[in-house]
Amino acid sequence: MALKLAIVGRPNVGKSTLFNRLAGRKLAIVDDRPGVTRDRRFGTGRLGDLDLELIDTAGFEDVTDESLEARMRAQTELAVEEADVVLFVVDAREGVTPGDQIFAEVLRRTSKPVILAANKAEGRQGDAGTLDAWSLGFGEPIPISAEHGEGMADLYAAVAVNSLSEGDEDEEEAGDKPVRIAIVGRPNAGKSTLINRLIGEDRLLTGPEAGITRDAIPVDWDWDGRSIRLVDTAGLRRKAKVQEKLEKLSTQDTIRAITFAEVVLLVMDATHPLEIQDLQIADLVEREGRALVFCLAKWDLVEDPGAKLAEFIEEASRLLPQVKGSPVSPCRPRPAAAWTG
Repeated sequence: MALKLAIVGRPNVGKSTLFNRLAGRKLAIVDDRPGVTRDRRFGTGRLGDLDLELIDTAGFEDVTDESLEARMRAQTELAVEEADVVLFVVDAREGVTPGDQIFAEVLRRTSKPVILAANKAEGRQGDAGTLDAWSLGFGEPIPISAEHGEGMADLYAAVAVNSLSEGDEDEEEAGDKPVRIAIVGRPNAGKSTLINRLIGEDRLLTGPEAGITRDAIPVDWDWDGRSIRLVDTAGLRRKAKVQEKLEKLSTQDTIRAITFAEVVLLVMDATHPLEIQDLQIADLVEREGRALVFCLAKWDLVEDPGAKLAEFIEEASRLLPQVKGSPVSPCRPRPAAAWTG
């Protein structure tokens, strides 16, 4: 079996860069600003001859209230619980910070083996910070550079000690491959909430804040004996409004998810569906040759459901004749007051 490795640490220490390095491709969005990663992201990778099941996590924040940062912390703690080994990453150039020390205390209370990596240690700039990391109490820090691939041999040696792998994992039979369903739509339409509702757990971060999801996050789901891979995506805005580099990367990730999906679920706010961006997304799905399903979220806010559904079908047929006949599914939120993601 593959070793499940959770990559954890405070914001902006290079966790997603290391995740991409071990995965062998750019699965997670990387940016200089802290806090880009918010949900847990899963991937597979290799380190030498070791098969790895990777978990990228949000930067650890010492908050326990109802804020977005606290919910991100909860996602990181879940990753630690799920992992076989925890890879604790610190910034060798900054040295040990109070945030590192607090997180170290949290990790010491778990029963999981912890490997300490001092990232950004290329050259001599990280020497002092690497030595400082001894104070965290996890043994010898491993100096690495996720960006340049330095220190991977030493990291391999540390991970191999904790490896539970006893052979290569069997590849999936062609018939066992999951059906890939991309969940797309405008920001704050309810995409993450819908996935949580489908799988019956709070797997993805949700909240009143628009734009929580940034990466395309795959979530495996077994429905009636059938393997499904749901892919949550960042909200797509009109191209003219996409200015920042991070949002452009999120948009590219969403378009990539559509390209590799077999079915695309277009989530729209039922109170004002089929806005310009919804039409553009539906057209993109059709041009990519993917099956399209319309999902009308927040259906509980509609006053006359029967009339609204008939109106939507008529308008969709008029505005999107190229996808005429695509299924339409009204969606209700959680029984309690729900957030949208």
